[in-house]
Amino acid sequence: MILNTGCRTDIPAYYSEWFYNRISEGYVLTRNPYYPNQVMKYRLNTEVVDCLCFCTKNPEPMLPRMREMEQFGQFWQVTITPYGKEIEPDVPDKAIVMEAFKRLSGIVGLNAIGWRYDPIFLTEQYSLDFHLETFDKMAGNLSSYTKTCVISFIDLYAKTRRNFPGIREVSQNDQIALAKGFVEIGRKYGMAIRSCGEGTFLSEYGVDVSGCMTKQVIEHAIGEALDQLKLKTPAREECRCLLGNDIGMYNTCGHGCLYCYANYDRKTVEQNMRLHNPNSPLLIGELSEDDVIKETKQVSFCSGQMTLPW
Repeated sequence: MILNTGCRTDIPAYYSEWFYNRISEGYVLTRNPYYPNQVMKYRLNTEVVDCLCFCTKNPEPMLPRMREMEQFGQFWQVTITPYGKEIEPDVPDKAIVMEAFKRLSGIVGLNAIGWRYDPIFLTEQYSLDFHLETFDKMAGNLSSYTKTCVISFIDLYAKTRRNFPGIREVSQNDQIALAKGFVEIGRKYGMAIRSCGEGTFLSEYGVDVSGCMTKQVIEHAIGEALDQLKLKTPAREECRCLLGNDIGMYNTCGHGCLYCYANYDRKTVEQNMRLHNPNSPLLIGELSEDDVIKETKQVSFCSGQMTLPW
């Protein structure tokens, strides 16, 4: 199975001690976001977990203890954007994150790490030219440490509209102009440009629209083919990625990004983070008498057949 950690929060940045405790104890509990008293139990061992997938804006807290999960297949996506503190208040300085990215790449390997440059939005400050110039600089810095960059354009979820008033969607013409520019830059640095949840129309401009965390991506990350993998119906029609089995929790990421879809507001996040106990099997809080724990059916899909590197 594929165990995901990053669609609802940023575990590496804020909960690394908790995660390593879960690895040590061999299981993790997670609440159903829609039925909170339903608790799913996942075993954390290589007999059933083929790959641990991370999505983070700051992998640094995880790096000192990476040996504790070296037995697991891993795939990392690290988001590094050009925005300032007025947009991403508590994201570390980008230069620091890029250095952590390089160190992480040296540990897990080129096929097991990807750069995310998203979400992309346009303002007077963050103009089309600004994005192209900044992307070129970042790509040049990271080109020896990853083979891919994932891009997507801002989605105006209700939470995003509330927390980021005045922001607008990126027009299709601007999306095309940016995609064409990014692809050209990517070719210069030997970096494939993938889109996330943007449909297929960018394919004619050189963007790989097959998805950012697909079966093929995971196979190349772990170096082994996956068989009999049953794909769940994605939350969005245009998404082709393996996003099920997420152990995170909404309203728990402390970065405070204005565009975030996973946080309701800052107050709710702060309340939840105060309830975090690194020794609890749950990310936030403790089990209650009303909780019903369900053992999740976990099956390895690794075939034993090696995959060739890209």
